[in-house]
Amino acid sequence: MKLWDKGFSTDKKIDHFTVGNDRELDLQLAKYDVIASTAHAKMLGKIGLLTQKETDALVQELASIKKTIEKGTFTIEDSFEDMHSKIEFLLIKKLGDTGKKIHTARSRNDQVLVAMHLYLKNELEEIKEQTKSLFSLLINLADKYKTVLLPGYTHLQIAMPSSFGLWFSAYAESLVDDLYFIDAAYKIADQNPLGSAAGYGSSFPIDRSFTTKEMDFATQKYNVVAAQMGRGKVEKATAFGMSSIAATLSKMAMDICLYMSQNFDFISFPDELTTGSSIMPHKKNPDVFELVRGKCNKIQAVPNQLILITNNLPSGYHRDLQLVKEVIVPAIQELKSCLDILTFSLKEVKVNTGILEDPKYDYLFSVDTLNELVLSGIPFRDAYKKMGIEINEGTFSPKRDIKHTHEGSLGNLCLNEIREKMNKV
Repeated sequence: MKLWDKGFSTDKKIDHFTVGNDRELDLQLAKYDVIASTAHAKMLGKIGLLTQKETDALVQELASIKKTIEKGTFTIEDSFEDMHSKIEFLLIKKLGDTGKKIHTARSRNDQVLVAMHLYLKNELEEIKEQTKSLFSLLINLADKYKTVLLPGYTHLQIAMPSSFGLWFSAYAESLVDDLYFIDAAYKIADQNPLGSAAGYGSSFPIDRSFTTKEMDFATQKYNVVAAQMGRGKVEKATAFGMSSIAATLSKMAMDICLYMSQNFDFISFPDELTTGSSIMPHKKNPDVFELVRGKCNKIQAVPNQLILITNNLPSGYHRDLQLVKEVIVPAIQELKSCLDILTFSLKEVKVNTGILEDPKYDYLFSVDTLNELVLSGIPFRDAYKKMGIEINEGTFSPKRDIKHTHEGSLGNLCLNEIREKMNKV
């Protein structure tokens, strides 16, 4: 069954190529097509294109279909092109001619658009909640280990003292920045495109304000051509937000892989969170974090994929836009899995509390020792030269009693202020 069926069939090879993996992807979007169809049916009843009895019957049957979707028993067989055709088939099978009226005043194009907007709103909210959970864990770890020192690096060379408090809370505050992008994507998704039909509106007297309120959108995408041009754009905005989170997670996963190695030995995890080698019995591999790194690097490529699909399309609908679904939907699920596994794993992190006892880290304290000379009255440039000579001659004696007091430093992590930033976003 096809929504555009006019009584003739398409070659099976063409069918297979044009449908692609829509059926599989639509299983994740079907609930939102039902939500939109319910709002649409109520609107058709409001403007008199359906009787109250027909409206009630459609709403009731759509609720039944929604329950099957939520229970996981809803299927889209090969005989159906997509979720829209399967849902309409079920309505017609149960309600007869009343089911045939559901497609009045809409097109499959704006069905896909509104389902995607609703889906992205929900997924962005879930991503935000998962990010907040990871943030809270990182802030708690920062507070727990705020006095445990850690080498800081520039150019991967030993540089200055850091701390686990700084390290954990640095990633926490970075997640706040990432959610600014997620919020921007949410604002774009939170616009109702339903009513744009095939991209040029409808001659039926539809009430778009009603469906906007019914589906809990903040506003409409008013211009019907702009609404159609939003296909691909809303996914791209979401992808940019996701790629920002992914960049943070990837960088943190890389740090974890380094810090777990025997050469660093800064942190460790219980055996059950690591994997082994088939020939080296001593190995405890950070496979989880390597996969987070790799998956998040893939996610950072998603905006570029969507740009390449959509960047030279003129206004109006084009079948190329079908391809954005198969890029964005799996990427969303992958990012959510990475957020979940990082939160799960980091709860079990074990911190080495005596890292800086190793004399190879003595030079970490050169800047603080230099600053003490400046505070005693020696000009900075003279103190810098004096310190350089001592280091070269091997007579350097580090001042380990460091005092950093400014906002955001070792001794003043500003965790409450960072929490407040997250609460606001």
